[in-house]
Amino acid sequence: MIEPGSPAPPFTLPDQDGNRVSLADFEGQTVVLVFYPADFSPVCTDQLSVYQEVLPQLEEEGARLVGISVDGAFCHKAFQQHHGIGIALLADFHPKGEVAKAYGVWSEDHGVAGRALAMVGPDGVVTWSYLSPPLEIPGANLIFDALEQRTPA
Repeated sequence: MIEPGSPAPPFTLPDQDGNRVSLADFEGQTVVLVFYPADFSPVCTDQLSVYQEVLPQLEEEGARLVGISVDGAFCHKAFQQHHGIGIALLADFHPKGEVAKAYGVWSEDHGVAGRALAMVGPDGVVTWSYLSPPLEIPGANLIFDALEQRTPA
């Protein structure tokens, strides 16, 4: 897992609508990259639903959330619509898992990203990261705690 203090590896991936989204698009903002294994799996569905519930509070704290998995854009769109998810979902589809590998959260055994969070500060440096044990949902409290630990600008 990428360590805090590391420069965040740049990326450009399609979102659920086919738009190209780059890490550089968030320059000057705090972004939380939410790596997860797969759309429609029970644990991932619960995880993203929890984050959706507290999204207004996270945004109030100055954080943007972006989900990343190896599912394709069409699958992301169906997942969003079915579960009412407003968080942008990026397709780390081809080359499969390239961004997950760059952030050190790729599971070669399963062919998916591990469940992990990486907070990237306004300067493009990772300020916090968390790799979840299998089948454990990293609660939103972890993100709120990490946001609280930021040094004021």
